[in-house]
Amino acid sequence: MPFIPLRENLKEKVEEVFGCEYELFVEFTGLISWTKGASIGWHSDDNRPYLRQRDFTAVCYLNSFEEDFRGGIFHFQDGEPANFVPMSGDLVLYTANSRNIHCVDEITDGERLTLTLWFSRNSSHDEDAKLLSLLSQNIPDGGPIPCIPLPASSNMYWFSTEQASDHQRGFDICFARLFYLGYDIYPLQGKSCFPENWSGDVSDVFTKPLKLARGDKLFTKEFANLLHALQAVQFYNWKQSVLQQSEATSDTGDVIVLSQAQKEEISKLRQALLSHMKLDGKMFSYGRDREVHFDWACFSAAVTLWEEHILELHNQLLMHLPFWKDHAFLFSVSCPVIEE
Repeated sequence: MPFIPLRENLKEKVEEVFGCEYELFVEFTGLISWTKGASIGWHSDDNRPYLRQRDFTAVCYLNSFEEDFRGGIFHFQDGEPANFVPMSGDLVLYTANSRNIHCVDEITDGERLTLTLWFSRNSSHDEDAKLLSLLSQNIPDGGPIPCIPLPASSNMYWFSTEQASDHQRGFDICFARLFYLGYDIYPLQGKSCFPENWSGDVSDVFTKPLKLARGDKLFTKEFANLLHALQAVQFYNWKQSVLQQSEATSDTGDVIVLSQAQKEEISKLRQALLSHMKLDGKMFSYGRDREVHFDWACFSAAVTLWEEHILELHNQLLMHLPFWKDHAFLFSVSCPVIEE
């Protein structure tokens, strides 16, 4: 839901800048993480047969060069400016054709985050139609509504500096982020879900129920999948300073000490998942201290608040959905005012 007004604002700005009001459709919305080792060479954004429909690009930078990452400078092959240094809040707009061939330098430290939208004049490539179809399939009329994230295909979260695609080299960015922040995952498939000398595809584990562990403690709440758990962790990081000052951090009943068998299972899983990962202390947070104060009671309170936050967003979605279906596109709907 927070993306809806952002998409609207970016679309209006692109139409204003390029003089094409009411002509454009959002073709794809991407929240993109560029971690250490990521780069892309000279290209235009319509340089593949399946990308020919792209007419314009909007890149919104969510963090800053030097403060959050090194490398990652954006370059245009022709014209001015030739180089663009990303800073949080900056927006770069350009046509997606060969007039604006560009590249991005390799990230040498940290993580570069962008919200990137592509736009098309061709209505058959309207992202909104696809999203409405997906929402209609997963939110049946009158049925129970689960507030659980549905992960994309596993290759959307897979990163490899060698562009490997066989899950033998590289890492899942969701698990890597949890590991970097100090968490382990405890799968609920039962003991020995990973046999000795295991070397298979890890993606199956990430889509199944799991719990989070840290040190010798296990958080007893069950998460539906890896992305579900990561959302809770990210919310905790967002709200941590506020929660530490509140009285809601007194309950630690959701935390137990790991048994020896559980520790062995977590260790086995960690070894399997880390066998091809090459992480270092600057993979996600260049120039920042990884060791931050952690409090289980605060984390437990954050998960409760996060569930309330997600439910609120989900209710907003349900309120919007009938309007979206009627108009066949996604937009912000003002909440109706009820007069007594």
